[in-house]
This record gives sequence, structure tokens and C-alpha cells, in this order.
Amino acid sequence: MKGKVLNQQEIMDLLIPELKSTGVLYKKTKEVLARKASSGEFVKTITSDGLETINTAKEGDFIIKNQTEAEEMYIIGHSKFNERYDLLREAEDHFSLYKAKGKVIALEMTSSLLSKFNLDSVFYFIAPWSEEMVTKKDDFLVCPQDYSEIYRIARKEFIETYQVDN
Repeated sequence: MKGKVLNQQEIMDLLIPELKSTGVLYKKTKEVLARKASSGEFVKTITSDGLETINTAKEGDFIIKNQTEAEEMYIIGHSKFNERYDLLREAEDHFSLYKAKGKVIALEMTSSLLSKFNLDSVFYFIAPWSEEMVTKKDDFLVCPQDYSEIYRIARKEFIETYQVDN
């Protein structure tokens, strides 16, 4: 049974102090494939452990396909996309190759951290794009360095994609 779904502000209020004190800075090391989305295009983000979230594209958004085993896809807004990715090679089959340039601060949702915040081993919150997002024990919750939002990256995909930034 699904419990209370935290809104974005509630998850931020809960975790930003912890992200600031014990979060770890990571950089995305895998390149991504991306293309411009069609307005109204619907994307289900499916990771190795199932459906993570859904989103509908707005004008100017991009669809990213990660270079993980799951090849999960997600939508990102135009300005965030331009802040976070640099073009490496123009489109083949509509997807161009990009290198990530941003970094994230991450918390691994361990049993002790879930217990500290009175969260179940599977819980839900509203992602920055206003849709429910599942989080499971040992996943990573991340935020950009400006602490402006929090979102989930499934454990397997996080390990395939990110490295600690030294």
C-alpha cells in the first residue's frame, strides 16, 4: 500500500539539510543520446527495476536516452538541457551524442537514512516536473549544486552513470 506522497517542497525541506551536510558531489561520466521532443510527447522512464516516473514534453524540451543497460529515457527542459550538456556529435537516427557537464550532490537512501527521516523502504514524492516518482531503498536522491530540486536516480543506473567528483 502506498503511503503519503511527499510534494517537491516537502522532500526538499526534509533532505536539503542532509544533502548540505553529508551529500557527496558526483559527476556524470556517461555520454547521453538526446533529441528535441515534440510538444505533448509522452515518456515513461523505465529503469532496470521498473517504472520510475512519467512526463509529457512541452515546446522546446529534449528527450534524453541514457547509455545504461536499461537505456532509460526522460524529458528535460531546454534551459536545463543547455546548462547540463555539450554536443559531441550530430544526430544519427534523430539522437545526437552529448557529454554531461553538470554535477549533482547525492544521498544514498540507506536503511539508516530512511529510518532517520521516517521513510518507508519504498516511498513516493512529486518530481520537479509535477509527476510521482518512486524511490526505493539504496537508490540515490540527487540535486544540482544550487539545491533547486530533488529527483531520484535508481541505484543500478546511478552506479553505471556517475562517479565521485574528486
